[in-house]
Amino acid sequence: MNFTIGGIRDIRSGSWRRGRTGECTAAAEFTGLWGWDVVPGARATANGCSCGRPPVAPGSAPGPPGACRAPGAHPLATAPVVPAGATLDEVTRVWAGFPHATLMLPVGRTFDVLEVGETAGRRALVRLERMGLPLGPVVATPQGRAQFLVAPGAAVGLPRLLYRMGWDGAALDLRALGPGDHITAPPSDRGGLGPVRWLRTPCWRTAGPPEARLVLGVLGHAAHRSRR
Repeated sequence: MNFTIGGIRDIRSGSWRRGRTGECTAAAEFTGLWGWDVVPGARATANGCSCGRPPVAPGSAPGPPGACRAPGAHPLATAPVVPAGATLDEVTRVWAGFPHATLMLPVGRTFDVLEVGETAGRRALVRLERMGLPLGPVVATPQGRAQFLVAPGAAVGLPRLLYRMGWDGAALDLRALGPGDHITAPPSDRGGLGPVRWLRTPCWRTAGPPEARLVLGVLGHAAHRSRR
């Protein structure tokens, strides 16, 4: 990481936040403290999406070429990726060019995501904590989904893991996100539906996100129970 020891101390104390608020503050924490890439994202507007493309309602016809199928829930095409380790000044310069952008985290480099319904996710989180299993951050979306950050490779390996655990034939409300996907990060709004929030915040003592196999059994059971 490119932060100096003093810079990290300022972040942890909160003294550096003067003049930097909201998404810019969170972006600097993500790149400097957690080692995540960040991308400025589109925000939902009264006319659809800040990307300027005509919106298409989910589940409708494809619409005109270049139509926006995820208003307020995708990276801005013209925005650069702010890489892990970026300094406070670097993050501030990027966000100055996109002052109303949301926070989008690219999936597949430092983590993949296992996603279930929020009710199932909350049940699984309580059980996983009681069992003392390793856990990474968990995000709750305004669409009622819980996103568990796990080690990269989960999206590719999920079918094999479900087969080995006997869940391959079950109709589970569980999916994996991997390379090419993005998630909206707190405190940003997603799709004009409300803010994304942490169910389990990033932790200084966590070495990295857990392997998917360590949490998948509990997640699968919770998702199956919730569906029933």
